[in-house]
Amino acid sequence: MAQYIYKAITPTGEQLEGQIEAGSEAEVIAKIQEAGNIPVVAKEMKAGFSLESMMASRKKVSQKQVGFFTEQLATLLNSGMPLDRSLSVMIDLSDDERLRIMVEQIRDKVRGGGSLSDAMEDQHGVFSTMYSNMVRAGEMGGTLEKTLLRLSEYLKSSKELKDSVVSAMIYPAILLFMSVGSLFILLAKVVPQFKPLFEDAEIDLPLLTQAVFAGAELVQSYWWVFVVVIVAIVVVIKQQLKDPEFRYKVDSKMLKLPLFGELITRVETAKFTRTLGTLADSGVPLLSGLSVAKKVINNTVLAKAIGNATEKVKHGTPLSDALAKEESFPRLAQQLLSVGEETGNLDEMLVRASDTYDGEVKNTIDRMLSMLVPLLVLALAA
Repeated sequence: MAQYIYKAITPTGEQLEGQIEAGSEAEVIAKIQEAGNIPVVAKEMKAGFSLESMMASRKKVSQKQVGFFTEQLATLLNSGMPLDRSLSVMIDLSDDERLRIMVEQIRDKVRGGGSLSDAMEDQHGVFSTMYSNMVRAGEMGGTLEKTLLRLSEYLKSSKELKDSVVSAMIYPAILLFMSVGSLFILLAKVVPQFKPLFEDAEIDLPLLTQAVFAGAELVQSYWWVFVVVIVAIVVVIKQQLKDPEFRYKVDSKMLKLPLFGELITRVETAKFTRTLGTLADSGVPLLSGLSVAKKVINNTVLAKAIGNATEKVKHGTPLSDALAKEESFPRLAQQLLSVGEETGNLDEMLVRASDTYDGEVKNTIDRMLSMLVPLLVLALAA
């Protein structure tokens, strides 16, 4: 017998952590499932081992490679090929060393009698809790290939949403960086060359001109002070954001910003509804799905709203009614969920809501860019 560390999710969506004595990982998982819970992590506890260190150890496989792995495996399984044979084919076809090693480890675990979801959980940090829960639900329902296809579509949609936001921010970021950089170069190198001309002319300089020369001298002599101050500000803000109360206040103010707040709300809503819809469509219970989907939300105000709604759902309140009491959650999403619950197609309506908000995100980004770029130009010119 050995000591094992485990993490699990209860049918009510709560997370469990603890230690258990068992003969193998399979026995630990069986005990967790017998108790009616969904196993997330089960690992033997060794000397110097802790749950935190285990979860911190991440494989260097990118999310892009995870998406490629998911799509390939779904295609092979859908063609009727057995799981271990599909994994062997992927090993032979893979050109990436890191991905090939990961697939080999998963295949060996499966051949040893373990499930695919357990093998994925052993790749700590590569596959999310949502991913492994969906795979486990697919294995239990005998629909693994369909589940992997849904996961592949989910990963593609999530990546497209993220890429659209990042791409939209690239041009304003470059414009701001180049403009500020040019301003520093002008003050440090160009402006000082004109100062002797004005001194030789022996004329009284306007206050604005004196300010420009003073700024140039400051940048030329103490440029390192600016660098230190910027680095210090970044470090202090990062430390402060670790404080939950401070982070909540910042996130609350971010949601109230014109356009930016609207964009954040729509991005987070799209992520939440797509994650929960994909989980529900794969057979994951609603409360467990809410606990997992909450983790994809970065804004703590919206995450708290979903947490409050989850507590109400535990006591029998419909999800749409629970979210309707949270002011930070968009009304359109609440109405779509209400229709889904009334028609018995909540999973389908959740995915439709995510598609709607994906489109809203793109429209908001277009409006932001149409206003942001001219404002940046005017501000920097001033």
